[in-house]
Amino acid sequence: MTRTLRPMSLALAALAALLVGAPSAWAKSPAPSSSKAALSDAVRAPRPQGGEFFGLYLMDKKVGWLFTDLVLVPGEPQKVKSINQMVFKAMVGTRLSERNHREERVYEAKPEGRLLSFSVVQRGDGGDQTLEGTATPDGGMRVVRKRLGHADEVLPVTPPTKERVEDADQARVALLRKANVNGFLLDGMDLETYGISTTLEPSEQRTLNGVKVKLGKATSISEKEKVPVTSYVTERGEMVLVDFGQTMQARKETEAVAKRMDLVEVFGLTRVVLPKLLPESARAIPGSVSLVVKGLPEKFRVDSYRQKFSTKPDGSVDVTLKAAAPAKASLKSRPLADPDGGENLKSTLMVESSAPAIREQSKKIIGDEKDAYQAALKVNTWVATHLEKDYGASADRATDVLRQKRGDCTEHSLLSVALLRAAGIPARRIDGVIYMVNQDGVPALYWHEWVEVFVGEWTQMDPTFNQPVADATHFAFGTEGNAEITPLIGTLKVIEVK
Repeated sequence: MTRTLRPMSLALAALAALLVGAPSAWAKSPAPSSSKAALSDAVRAPRPQGGEFFGLYLMDKKVGWLFTDLVLVPGEPQKVKSINQMVFKAMVGTRLSERNHREERVYEAKPEGRLLSFSVVQRGDGGDQTLEGTATPDGGMRVVRKRLGHADEVLPVTPPTKERVEDADQARVALLRKANVNGFLLDGMDLETYGISTTLEPSEQRTLNGVKVKLGKATSISEKEKVPVTSYVTERGEMVLVDFGQTMQARKETEAVAKRMDLVEVFGLTRVVLPKLLPESARAIPGSVSLVVKGLPEKFRVDSYRQKFSTKPDGSVDVTLKAAAPAKASLKSRPLADPDGGENLKSTLMVESSAPAIREQSKKIIGDEKDAYQAALKVNTWVATHLEKDYGASADRATDVLRQKRGDCTEHSLLSVALLRAAGIPARRIDGVIYMVNQDGVPALYWHEWVEVFVGEWTQMDPTFNQPVADATHFAFGTEGNAEITPLIGTLKVIEVK
């Protein structure tokens, strides 16, 4: 029921815009008849022609491929097009999961050129759809969503994007300028604009095909993903390697090699094996469990009402996980104000809590119940008992989940959050790991997603396993879509169970 690929695949789809280049005939980008000084540094930076393919590796196992390119638009030398495609393919349990995400963006080719249009095509796991965006005269963006069997939708767009052509290839722009670069990217999944910055690093000597080569190095960080993406580029402009934190890599390969993949079983690859079974007290409410872990960066050691951390002299960390129902004295009636300023009541492209179908279903489930906690319990139970547990019916939108009534932990959590927000109850999805013993009998923590709800105080529920209080076997690292947690995969280790 858990899922690893969703946070990583969405993060990589957004970050793929950083990988622009090509593997074949080496040349600088062709220039129009006008002076090259009139072109953006994104166009002027040396790069191979024809687009570039990369194999995508998770913990040194191949799980997909990337293609990127940036070219002047034929017949329209005042415009430049960025192309980014990602294919993710792996076994998740006994299911084959595949996601194809392709983005094309057109900019003015001049320095600081505006984003003029874009298209995002998604196929496979998560559902099929196309988003087409066109700049409007007032500086905004009109976006149309197209899905087979549905009428076209004009989607709400956040304030005008500040994205510029240099942001399509910040790594090469930084290397050309020999200076750091700051800018913005319009995310192709949630249609919001996030800051992105690229920092020059000292160049490195590496051996490629038996030859020592000097590689330029630049590290980019998105305000949304918060994962350091380090690009290595030859003096001729060939991008040969990209590190996504410490867990994932994109390696330059020919098209034929990049698309050649062995099927990797993601659950077994990414789980955190435990030295012994957890005590039964970990599943009680109230309940608790203590672990000693290694490979947990300091930024994740934030004490909360559920989790406490204590660093030991050897660098390992004592973690205490607790679970208890919210205090009756703190419970309040709905609707409630969001203690975080409104983000947890927001209707988004994925959550869709303002959609008529979501609002109607939320009202049917909750009825006239005013107590926010009792209302939340009704939503948790309804989702747990009405959604079929089916990995193969994945969806990225709450209305799609409601229509299909199938899915894994991400679908259960997504629909729950949408129904809760529609009822005026602040809610968000939580990413982390949960304790399970699968058929091979190995106790382990598996990547999972559940729900946190504000009912006068924060409390956590798990609609996948129908837990009104998420038990102490849930170890949280961040909120959904926070790709910052992905570098923990393969590095987090539990060395003791207390």
